[in-house]
Amino acid sequence: MAFREDDDDVNIGENEEPSESEFHMNRINSIESTVVIRQLPSQGIAFKLWLPATTLVTLLDNYRRDPNTSPLTRTFSSFQSDGSDSSSPINIFELGSGTGIVGIAAAATLGANVTVTDLPNVIENLKFNVDANAEVVARFGGKVHVASLRWGEINDVEVLGQNVDLILASDVVYHERLYDPLLKTLRFLLLEGSKREFLMAHLKRWKKESIFFKKARRFFDVDVIHCDDPQEGSRIGVVVYRFAPKNQTF
Repeated sequence: MAFREDDDDVNIGENEEPSESEFHMNRINSIESTVVIRQLPSQGIAFKLWLPATTLVTLLDNYRRDPNTSPLTRTFSSFQSDGSDSSSPINIFELGSGTGIVGIAAAATLGANVTVTDLPNVIENLKFNVDANAEVVARFGGKVHVASLRWGEINDVEVLGQNVDLILASDVVYHERLYDPLLKTLRFLLLEGSKREFLMAHLKRWKKESIFFKKARRFFDVDVIHCDDPQEGSRIGVVVYRFAPKNQTF
């Protein structure tokens, strides 16, 4: 979840306020392991766990357990790595990683090489969480790297290289001023390789977010692949979208 340092006072809503406990234990049943995540609520919203990240972790867990019934199967079917032994693991970038739980879970459940990214002020906590789960990730053949990445700064992406198959993100469509920088980064990543896709978990909060999707559809085919049921007190649940370069055949 990539936000600028002056966004710390944003009110996300009472129903989404995470626990104030510093450590969060997330059980991943398909690998019979627990991922431990440090939250630092006082440092801002990028240091907290949010519902869309949990949705992606659950989908990754369920995919490893039973790919035949997973909405992720069509995306992952083109990759050789399936979370077991493979000479060619999936290479994944995660944008706006926040606490890093999605990237860490992807590395463990898919046996993938994952690069988690966020703004410079978030990197220290990202590294802490990656290190805390390194043993679990390595046990299942995955690797996680940490890197700073500012949306809209193509030089940042170029430094990371173009060895990427899939891009992931959760809860990144939030501030309107970040829509264009995010789309610039996505256009560079996706249009450079026609077989790449972007999976994004999103919880709609305001009507203005439709501006992002309207702009995105100029460049990408955007499909809904999964919808969570709303939590109690909410009208909508988390939606997972797949973005692909226009004219790509699935």
